[in-house]
Amino acid sequence: MLRKVTVLVLAALAFPAVAQPKSEGGAAIVRRLAECGEAPDDAAQLACYRRAAEALVKAEAGGAIVVVDRADARKVRRQAFGLSMPSLSLFDMGEPEAELSTLVGQVRTARQDVSGRWIVQLADGGTWTQVDTVPLRRSPSAGMRVTIIRAALGSYKMSVGDQVAVRAKRVE
Repeated sequence: MLRKVTVLVLAALAFPAVAQPKSEGGAAIVRRLAECGEAPDDAAQLACYRRAAEALVKAEAGGAIVVVDRADARKVRRQAFGLSMPSLSLFDMGEPEAELSTLVGQVRTARQDVSGRWIVQLADGGTWTQVDTVPLRRSPSAGMRVTIIRAALGSYKMSVGDQVAVRAKRVE
């Protein structure tokens, strides 16, 4: 079962209800769980696993650690696509990089700023703004398909409908 979930340690502080020294956090609980296989006999292993499992459940219930499955991690990474947030690397565990290089969505709203660049809000809530001055043949409108790809040097390209891609950056 532990193989099916990704355990993320979001707090390095000890969880008092688990009665651990202050220097131990959620990572220590997981480490002790892994070490149970080294117990000398089956009874000792079982007792060790029970203690470690209880500590893990209490730590999660108290918020010292968070257990996130792959589907939730993908959802967070998709919602944050284009934002510069180094802490989201916690959600990269076991995922191929290609999956994160493209975002496909739909236009919720679109408008032009005073310089004529498009600001496009996607249905999932992300807002992207055009950073180059390449004109679009057709104005983006609600429901149109948007494809955003990661380009060179941390930049992004956004295509709306079947139009030529323009350089864009995520602003919200």
